Amino acid sequence: MLDELLITILLTSVPLVFAATGELVAEKSGVLNLGVEGMMLMGAVAAFGMTLQFGNPYIGIIGGGIAGGFTAAIFAFFVLGLATNQVATGLALTIFGTGLSGLLGAPLVGQAIDGLPELSIPFLSELAVVGVIFSLDIMAYLSVFVVALVSWFLNQTKPGLVLRSVGINHDSAHALGYQVLKVRFYAVVFGGVMAGLGGAYLPLVLTPHWAEGMTAGRGWIALALVVFAAWRPYRVIVGAILFGAVTIFQLLGQAKGWAIPIQFMSMMPYLVTIFVLVIMSGSSRIAIGAPKELGRIFTSGR
Repeated sequence: MLDELLITILLTSVPLVFAATGELVAEKSGVLNLGVEGMMLMGAVAAFGMTLQFGNPYIGIIGGGIAGGFTAAIFAFFVLGLATNQVATGLALTIFGTGLSGLLGAPLVGQAIDGLPELSIPFLSELAVVGVIFSLDIMAYLSVFVVALVSWFLNQTKPGLVLRSVGINHDSAHALGYQVLKVRFYAVVFGGVMAGLGGAYLPLVLTPHWAEGMTAGRGWIALALVVFAAWRPYRVIVGAILFGAVTIFQLLGQAKGWAIPIQFMSMMPYLVTIFVLVIMSGSSRIAIGAPKELGRIFTSGR
C-alpha cells in the first residue's frame, strides 16, 4: 500500500516538474508566460495523436515537446516581436491552447494507446519501499535530469549567466552587447518544450486516453511552483512532490468515502496553491530569487 501511494505521488509530480522547470527558465530571462496550461494541453494532444498514429510512445514524447515549443513561439512572437503585454498574451495563449487542443483532440476521444513502459534499475528497484523510485518510466528519470541540467546551466555556465543578467537588468545586458530578445526567445521556447513534455506525460503515463482539458489546472500549479521554489530549480522537485501528494490525498479521501464534500476535496490542490503564494509573497527572501525585469517589456530601439 505504501509503495503504491509513493509511486502514485511521484508519477503525479512529474508533469509539474517539467512545466515548472521550463517556466522557471523563461522567468529567469524576464518573461512571464501565463500560458503554461495551454502549452501543456497542446503537448498532451500532440503526444496522444502521434502515439496513436505511429504506435510508438517515444515519438509521442517528441511530438509533445515540439507542440509545446511551437505554441510558446507564438507567444514569443507577440510579447517579444510586437511588445504586447505579457500577462494578457499569456492568458490568451491558455485560452487558445485549450480551444485548439479540444478541436484537434475531438476525433481522438474514446481511443486508447499503450503508454511508456516501466524501466526498472537492477538491484535498486528491489529495495524495500524506496525501490519504487527506481521503477519508473524514462520521462520520470528525465525530469530529474532536466532539473539538474537547468541548475548547472543557470549557475555554472556563461550562457546561463547571460540569461540571468537579462532577467536582472535587460538594459545593462543590452549595453554590454547581449541580444536580449534572442536570449528571451530561446528561454520562452525552452519553457514551451518543457510544458509540452509535461502535458505529454498525462496521456503517455497517467491516463492512456485523450480528454479535453485533461491538464485540470496543472499549468497554474506549475506557475505557483516557480514562486514556491523561489526561482531555484532544485526546489521545484520538492514542491512538485508536495503538490502531487496533496492531489493524491484528495483522491484518496474520495475513494475512502471521508465525510468531506467531494467539491471541497477537489479544491484542495488549488487552495494549497493559493496558500503557498500568499505565504511566499510575504517573505523577504522571495525578492532575492525573483528576476527584477520579470514581466517588463524590452525594445532595443528605446
